This record gives sequence, C-alpha cells and structure tokens, in this order.
Amino acid sequence: MILSRGTVEEIAAALAANGLILRGGFSFGDDETAPAGFSGGPARSVLLIGQAGAVPWPHFQRWRERQARDIANPLDSWSREVIGAVAQEFGARAVSPSDRPYLPFQQWAMRAERLKPSPLGILMHPTYGLWHAYRGALLFEDELPFPEAHEAIHLCDTCVDKPCLKSCPVDAYSGQGFAHEACLGHVRGHSGEPCRSGGCLDRNACPYGTDYRYPPEVQAFHMAAFAKL
Repeated sequence: MILSRGTVEEIAAALAANGLILRGGFSFGDDETAPAGFSGGPARSVLLIGQAGAVPWPHFQRWRERQARDIANPLDSWSREVIGAVAQEFGARAVSPSDRPYLPFQQWAMRAERLKPSPLGILMHPTYGLWHAYRGALLFEDELPFPEAHEAIHLCDTCVDKPCLKSCPVDAYSGQGFAHEACLGHVRGHSGEPCRSGGCLDRNACPYGTDYRYPPEVQAFHMAAFAKL
C-alpha cells in the first residue's frame, strides 16, 4: 500500500522499533465529517496504532528512565513522542485517544477491526482477548485502498460463565454499566491491594488471550494511573 511518502509496510517497521503495531484502518466516506489531516485539510484515511500484549513496555521503560520522575501521564507522553515521530516521517497527523475534544477512537477501532465491546467495555479481540490497547492514530490526506475488514468472532458470545462479571469484590461491572466510584474506593482501600499489585480481577478472569496478558508490574502501573496513587 503506497503513500505519498512511503508505504504502510515502512510505517509498520518504524512502529515495531518501539513495540507498537498497526491495528487496521479505513478511508472516510465523502459524506463523513473527517478530522483534519497534516496540512489542515480533511483527512481521507486513518491508520490505528496500538499494542498486543506488553511488547512496548521495555521500550517505554527505557524512555522513562531518561525523563523527570514527576512527568505527568508518562505512557501517554511516550506514545505521543513515538507516534508523532512516525507521523512526521510519513506526512501524517498524529492524534491520541486523550486529545481534546475526544476523537471517536473506539468507533474507529470497531470499524477498522470489526471488534465488539466485552462486558467490561474493552473491545474483545479474537486473538489478544482483552490484552491490547490503542495508543494513537495517523491521519492521512491520501485515500488508502484498505482491504475489506471481515467480521471478527466475538468471543464473549461463546462464553457462558462470564467470569469477568463475577470476580470483582464490589461488582464494579454489571448490566447497569461501570460503578466507577465503587471501583475507585475499593482500589484505594486496604482490601484493594490485590487489584493494585496485580490488576483488575474481572479483566484477569477472562479466559481468552491469556498468552498476551500484561505482566503484574504493567497492570500495577495502569491501576496506579487509574487510582492516581
């Protein structure tokens, strides 16, 4: 797939140097309001960038050792730096899930990879399970010829027991949605130590994609960021 400044394969190779991967993409329709591209005109295509498992973690850790210890949102800052450099090299605009106003990253991901949300809200991947993430996207003013995305098997439909809804001590996830305050209070409290050190019990109870499960130190990092510990 050829761009005006390189190929998608070259972009994938540049991202792989930091443990990141392409997560699919699509071209915006003529009737859609697309975000701005590199030069300010409407983007024609988007490539999603993310991770499978914890492959980027060593790259992030080496970067973090060179930064001030009190840097805010270090993983977000690292992702912006890495993806921004790739965007500059290939003539794209880099965007992040934390940009304001928020861009519809989850809708983009569902469209690009044909995934559906799990009961925890995280998109269920047929290979990675719940152990993946989207770190950013590249917006191009070229219209890229993406192959048609095929419907992915939704593993949650095959899961009868739903252990992801039975492992949390405060029932943070239910048919009524996510009980944010109950979860936060538990994680910050004395009884929340297993969650702080090893990650969300509901997420870890999911039987799919376990080969890609984040190591405990990675889960502890994300939990500390959630709880602002």
